[in-house]
Amino acid sequence: MKLLFPSLLIVFSLSLVMPVQAQTNANAGFTSPPQYQPFLKQLADDVSADQIEEYTRTLAGFENRHTLSDTTSDTKGIGAARRWIKEEFEKISEECGGCLEVFYVSDVIEGVNRIPEPVNIVNVVAVQRGTADPNRVVMMTGDIDSRASDVMDAETDSPGANDNASGMAGTIEAARVLSKHEFPGTIVYAGLSGEEQGLFGGQILADYAIENEWRIHAVLNNDMIGNIEGINGIINNTTARVFSEATRPTETEREARIRRFTGGEVDSPSRNLARYIHVMGEQYIDNLDVMMIYRLDRFGRGGHHRPFNDVGFPAVRIMETNENYNWQHQDIRTEDGIEYGDVIEHVNFEYAAKLTALNIVTLAGMAKAPAPPSNVEISGAVRPSTTLSWDALNSEQNPQLAGYKVYWRLTTSPVWTHGRPTGNVEEFTLENIVIDNYFFGVASVSEDGYESPVVFPGPIGSFDRQ
Repeated sequence: MKLLFPSLLIVFSLSLVMPVQAQTNANAGFTSPPQYQPFLKQLADDVSADQIEEYTRTLAGFENRHTLSDTTSDTKGIGAARRWIKEEFEKISEECGGCLEVFYVSDVIEGVNRIPEPVNIVNVVAVQRGTADPNRVVMMTGDIDSRASDVMDAETDSPGANDNASGMAGTIEAARVLSKHEFPGTIVYAGLSGEEQGLFGGQILADYAIENEWRIHAVLNNDMIGNIEGINGIINNTTARVFSEATRPTETEREARIRRFTGGEVDSPSRNLARYIHVMGEQYIDNLDVMMIYRLDRFGRGGHHRPFNDVGFPAVRIMETNENYNWQHQDIRTEDGIEYGDVIEHVNFEYAAKLTALNIVTLAGMAKAPAPPSNVEISGAVRPSTTLSWDALNSEQNPQLAGYKVYWRLTTSPVWTHGRPTGNVEEFTLENIVIDNYFFGVASVSEDGYESPVVFPGPIGSFDRQ
């Protein structure tokens, strides 16, 4: 057969192939992507699905971890669960020569809707101190407590295998993997209580962090990371959601006015933390698409990252994409052929390991990198160039600092697409890049190429607590 237009056939064939190639390139769109770090890939590969299964099964085996449940039994209730978590952190610390400080952080809550009588809300915390800046903190959290259909039912079996033994198991596994290494910044692993009764564990730990002058630059709240079968019929183990709020709830009227005229509605530190997680997922986690959700949490709902947001810390929620509402907040039963209840059979441990690895590379990347730049400012109105400036980082706290990198993107782009190293300076001008057409930010860079999250100019984007 003779082809009348052979050149058109070649063009058409290429058009079918090239988009697929572009989608498989993790750095597509970047003019200067973050440097690939083999160490982070090794950390991701060190995560054990079998270990996460062991942790999850143990937690689910306490039968009922309700905040108001038994605290004296060694086999059932939230008391037994938190003591076991503390023991696991202590075992991990022994294996790394005492590298973890393991302790409880607690407070008594009473007289509220879901805790009418006094209850001691107890969090389990393990701190891996940074070698250069011990008060600079990145944190991973999971929830200890579980619930049945009735949020006040502290007796009915509620194993909470996915919600949230999976997130707590991932947090313990992160401590096991990361405690084998040292980092300039501090990493905190926390089991939070009282989530189902009103996010009280997070409030208590956020207050503790402020009192102890922790400079928290990231809270990664893991709440349900093990289910791949959605109530909508979708079964998918290749996506994860990251929820992040748009603006700080601590924003002042003055800051809101600045934002109105300069932008920043989608550039809170939490939002740029989510972008950082997205890049980490693209670079280091095989077969995982990180879906950034521009919302504090699921529609009308909440999670344990919110108390940290409430006091000005950057915090996000990492979780599965496809929820099954029959398998959460439900008594274990079968009705009309439908199985209800949060049982171990519904947890996919390979998937939970994948999301745990996403947390691990994010924590390690930020703890290895210098702190995010402070006091980032921008100018360039009615000029053909854009200038960014920032404060020099403390050299004793950031001995790994090599310099900085300016980023920019179209205002409609969800991710940073262009980056340019600046060297170790405190001001940089992008010539012939008009301030009106883009959003801009600055990251710090270590000598071996680790980068901090990008910081949007002004108080709107600052990673320092406002």
